[in-house]
Amino acid sequence: MINLVITMTKSPPIHLRTRIKFCGLTRAQDIQCAAQLGADALGFVFYPKSKRYLEPTQAGQLAALVPAFVSTVALFVEPEERLVREVISAMHPTYLQFHGDEPLSDCERFEWPYIKAFRVGAPGLDTPEGLAQACLKYPTAKAWLFDSYTPSYGGSGHGFDRHLLSQVPDTVPMILSGGLKADNVVSLLAQTQPWAVDVSSGVEVAPGVKSADLMAAFVQTIHQADARAFEL
Repeated sequence: MINLVITMTKSPPIHLRTRIKFCGLTRAQDIQCAAQLGADALGFVFYPKSKRYLEPTQAGQLAALVPAFVSTVALFVEPEERLVREVISAMHPTYLQFHGDEPLSDCERFEWPYIKAFRVGAPGLDTPEGLAQACLKYPTAKAWLFDSYTPSYGGSGHGFDRHLLSQVPDTVPMILSGGLKADNVVSLLAQTQPWAVDVSSGVEVAPGVKSADLMAAFVQTIHQADARAFEL
């Protein structure tokens, strides 16, 4: 038997690696590029009013291109049960993401791992206390995702006051979203230390059309920030 002893000479940061999710994928070439860059998750939008909306069958074809060890996420906004079940059947996503005002019962009814998103700054979510209380209503979520409060339900490129996250419990992993770009994400990581980041419009040249250069710059910036944090 081999006994392996690892000695840490410094305390590690809270997260040794920030996970990366690209959301609003609509093209095969963008999926392939994101996977090659090392994205941890890819998001597909099933909100009919979104410019990044996909039909379930279309999403199923795209999801088939996602390689092993890259998660897929199906995003909904207060959907009909029928739509969610169609998407589950068509693409078998790793996670469901509920981006509206869905109650806990709606998130759990499919018996599928889910992410609960919060539109920070919305009525009731406009104070640190209110946001923290809202999060606690979803203890079974695999992650809590924090986005900006806009009519478009994500993908707007708008940020929010990160101070509102100050009382969010650390019992569930945090995904930071809302206006992220390569040129601002480092400071936001330092403020919030999230488990993962979620970017859509910040790596696009048009809604649903990702830029390989912008995605690469975003990934490189995250990796460099993680490396510097580990050295501290």
